[in-house]
Amino acid sequence: MTKLNGLGSMSYAQLLELRNRVDAALVAAKAAEKQELRAKIEALAAKSGLTLSDLLDTKSGAGNSKLKGSKVAVKYRNPKDAAQTWSGRGRQPKWLVAALKKGQKIESFLV
Repeated sequence: MTKLNGLGSMSYAQLLELRNRVDAALVAAKAAEKQELRAKIEALAAKSGLTLSDLLDTKSGAGNSKLKGSKVAVKYRNPKDAAQTWSGRGRQPKWLVAALKKGQKIESFLV
């Protein structure tokens, strides 16, 4: 093992403690640099009359859709159990898959 600044003479517990302190210092340094960089970017954007969200287009970016989480109207209903419905999005429910395998047409389940 390399003897750098007395590391070779430290016990296992002391080395773990040192590693924990270094990890904490790394997290703090990263957060400080991130905050400093964000302030610089915001200042540059402000000089141009823009905001950070204008530059990053966060309002219309992927995953930020206005429709995300909105409910979709029911398109298909199980005639045997009216509580079982499907909007036509995502995987087909088991009751519909089973009925289609039996030869029924999907149109017969339309609401």
